[in-house]
Amino acid sequence: MTLPTILIVDDEPQVIDLVCTVLTGDHDILFALDGQRALDLAIGESPDLILLDVTMPGRDGFEVCRALKQHPDTASIPVIFVTGRIDPEDETKGLEIGAVDYVSKPINPAILRARVRNHLELKQIRDHLARLASRDGLTGLYNRRHFDSALQQECDRVGRGFRPLSLLMIDVDHFKRYNDSMGHQAGDDCLRHVAAAIGQPLHRTTDLAARYGGEEFSVILPATGREDARRLAERIRQSVWAANLPHPESPFGRVSLSIGVATTPGDGRITPGALIAEADGHLYRAKEHGRNRTVATETETETETETETETETEVGA
Repeated sequence: MTLPTILIVDDEPQVIDLVCTVLTGDHDILFALDGQRALDLAIGESPDLILLDVTMPGRDGFEVCRALKQHPDTASIPVIFVTGRIDPEDETKGLEIGAVDYVSKPINPAILRARVRNHLELKQIRDHLARLASRDGLTGLYNRRHFDSALQQECDRVGRGFRPLSLLMIDVDHFKRYNDSMGHQAGDDCLRHVAAAIGQPLHRTTDLAARYGGEEFSVILPATGREDARRLAERIRQSVWAANLPHPESPFGRVSLSIGVATTPGDGRITPGALIAEADGHLYRAKEHGRNRTVATETETETETETETETETEVGA
């Protein structure tokens, strides 16, 4: 069982030692002695809860909390202020900028444990509800709403010059014919199988697979260049092909996928709409050229690479 991670932020090492003594055993502990280190750890490690001193040199607790709540990767992490000076004005200010609670110094171990336990339980409930709200009920992949939000965040990161970004648009070939001939229950089973094939090779937590709509799926691949994205798309396509799911109304006789891949190199701004349009365009070309194939390109050039092998060759892939 994975223990919840708590980040303790205080400029007094003896306070950190005391809190560690109270919480160690039931939690994984991280600590920082200043505000900037706290922000770096919070962004890099995504702790489940932050215990934050209010009065620190440099960036004080209020400033750190405000920065945490403004960053998309840390905004949902609950923050409990730990301070030796609690007055209504300070408490109101802390709660208004996003803190969930206050613990006063000197620290009472029983109260600290109870507050931490309660807020971790509340976070688990919120995270569970957020997962339910962000998932597609049929396939278990992320839904369109979550996909749109995640793609906007990744495009914003590209705009800041962080890294390349690839997007896959995936369509089940002749799916309407499949539903008409096999029935909608079989169609649902088919979509679940395709969703599992799409999710299986995605090992990084930053990769995101979603049901885009109907029989169409999407995969967001941060920090992934064109060739790596194309290879992953081919693994997905071949996995569904190798499953040999019967499709009597397809010219291939089995379920197949067409995939369009778009990649932006990460050295300029890109909008979600532009990246989706690029991937959609290559998905259309994959269908136009016979389906059961992957078409990929990079957005900064007109150069294209396709899996142009004949269907008979693909069957043996």
